[in-house]
Amino acid sequence: MRKVYQTATEALAGLLRDGMTILSGGFGLCGVPMALIEAIRESGVGNLTIVSNNAGIDGVGLGILLESRQIRKMISSYVGENATFARQYLAGELEIEFNPQGTLAERIRAGGAGIPAFFTATGYGTAVAEGKETREFDGRHYIMERGIVGDLAIIHAWKGDTEGNLVYRKTARNFNPIVATAAKTTVAEVEHLVETGRLDGDSIVTPGIFVKRIVQLDRVDKRIEQRTVRKRG
Repeated sequence: MRKVYQTATEALAGLLRDGMTILSGGFGLCGVPMALIEAIRESGVGNLTIVSNNAGIDGVGLGILLESRQIRKMISSYVGENATFARQYLAGELEIEFNPQGTLAERIRAGGAGIPAFFTATGYGTAVAEGKETREFDGRHYIMERGIVGDLAIIHAWKGDTEGNLVYRKTARNFNPIVATAAKTTVAEVEHLVETGRLDGDSIVTPGIFVKRIVQLDRVDKRIEQRTVRKRG
């Protein structure tokens, strides 16, 4: 089965539709599948539910899908760097499902592992627990959280081979490995593409069995979310 595609648009061809749920890897602007997000914007699909730790920043990452108003709902843990997000939410134009960051990660991991629900103490007694089943185990109260499974996962990796085996680089690993397992179809963009067998087996994080399509990037822009420097003496 051919997995390698020439462009992000080709890699997503036939997979996109209005109203679908898309899981996106990344944390801040690190390890974000920028090219695939751009291809989603160009496709014009809308009414999307996006599952991601955050929504990028204005004009970058998932922020471009907010600007084009293609997102109906965000399931995330942090959105504080995106003014467009805030404006749409406060205007009632965007639905938000907030999750504690660890809970969001576990919901995605559970979905990928075939676990429909789990109990966690995080959020008990707060707004996070509203409308959710609660139970007591060993004298401590827990809330039930559902696993997440999407229609499509888009991820970014440092290296990949033609069978879809992936290697991540440092903090760009973040949510990408768990997102890769938790959707019906996973599409990966990679900075470097090699032939099968050229990757060190011990370095592979995401096995190719999870990846259906892959595209090599012709360039990578390393964006900095917040540049903090010390003044020279």
